[in-house]
Amino acid sequence: MSPRPSLLLLLGTTLTAGCGAPPESGNGFPLELTLSRAVADELGAFQVVVLPEGKSRRCGDLQRTCLNQQVKQDEALVLQGPDGNKARALRFPAGLQSGAQELLVDIPVGRDYVVVIEALSRSNPPRFLGSSCNYLESVSAARNEPLIAAAITPAAVECDPSFAP
Repeated sequence: MSPRPSLLLLLGTTLTAGCGAPPESGNGFPLELTLSRAVADELGAFQVVVLPEGKSRRCGDLQRTCLNQQVKQDEALVLQGPDGNKARALRFPAGLQSGAQELLVDIPVGRDYVVVIEALSRSNPPRFLGSSCNYLESVSAARNEPLIAAAITPAAVECDPSFAP
């Protein structure tokens, strides 16, 4: 059984993507993400989904509305969170400290992925606030290069971004 690399997500409210060097993290992917103040004020959680066949997908289209309305649930890769739970969409409570938050996600070794990080509201059910879409060329069992995330694109769309368990 091959090891599953971790994807370390560093989320922040900085105004510029890629400020400073991302932290080192073994086999994972440090990821820095920017948020607009409007999104940060309502933010309750982040949802991380990884899709195969990344080159065939258009990030602009994926960011317009909830991802679960655009792809079949079984298209998403099964991910594992730091608590050992596995799911096709991992949700992390927002806990920005000093404008940053680290999330740890294990993703399968492979090529040609797209990583979608959706910002979810605090409301119940959660509302889609916007998303970040990032192409990921490959994930290896060895050390991986850092990935700098695109800024979250705010979206004025009413939809529940929840993936079924």
